[in-house]
Amino acid sequence: MNSEPAAVLVTGASRGLGKGVALELARAGMSVGIHFASNAAAAADTAGACRQVALSGAQRFPLLRADLADRAERAGLIPMTLGVLGRLDSLVNNAGITSPGRLDVLDNTEEAWDAVMDLNLKAPWFLSQQAARWWVEHPGGARLPEGYKLVFVSSVSAEMASTNRGDYCVSKAGIGMMTKVFALRLAEHGVQVVEFRPGIMATDMTAAVRGKYDPVITGGKVPMRRWGQPEDTGRAVRSFLTGGLPFCTGDSIRLDGGLSVPVL
Repeated sequence: MNSEPAAVLVTGASRGLGKGVALELARAGMSVGIHFASNAAAAADTAGACRQVALSGAQRFPLLRADLADRAERAGLIPMTLGVLGRLDSLVNNAGITSPGRLDVLDNTEEAWDAVMDLNLKAPWFLSQQAARWWVEHPGGARLPEGYKLVFVSSVSAEMASTNRGDYCVSKAGIGMMTKVFALRLAEHGVQVVEFRPGIMATDMTAAVRGKYDPVITGGKVPMRRWGQPEDTGRAVRSFLTGGLPFCTGDSIRLDGGLSVPVL
């Protein structure tokens, strides 16, 4: 890796899986743009935690606010990142929401559908498009092994259906195809693209349903019999960015403790 820190933008980095990713990249010596939508205090906490584990004073952890469901604010996030960090070696698309109200498929509303698709599907598509254009315009300058890298943090819900989160599942399935089309388009430019699919993770998004999932996990539905942690996702992204998967692109990699293994 170049002696100067690589620069990575992590969306939804103020908490949950995004925070776990940001911390691991800070431990790996990278500068991380801490994107958040509204919780500035949580984003500041993430940045502070990153500074505590950073390897060098050259690493930076700017706070980058943008509502990714808003077209103008979303369009300004990549330029904002470039303005602050001077470059972009990787984009980690992590921000997302679950289905509002977790309504049954027969009761799901257009408002809920639009909210989920705007943030979970539309935002990463156009952010990735912007990042990819910059990479194509700046060939050979990546500070990561094997070149620039595009990451999607998705979910096992891309292939495991839930009738009370149908819109969410559809959005995550879309990320799987998004990974493939960007991988095919960018391979000739030396850009690797990977999707990670976490399983049942201990974050604030799942805090309200912990009582539901505790017996599922301990009962063996998750063969490793534990909750996934933000650092599990962070370590996977870190491995990819630091060259751990040099001949991998367009792939969807599960991080679920065996949850989605077919069992007879």
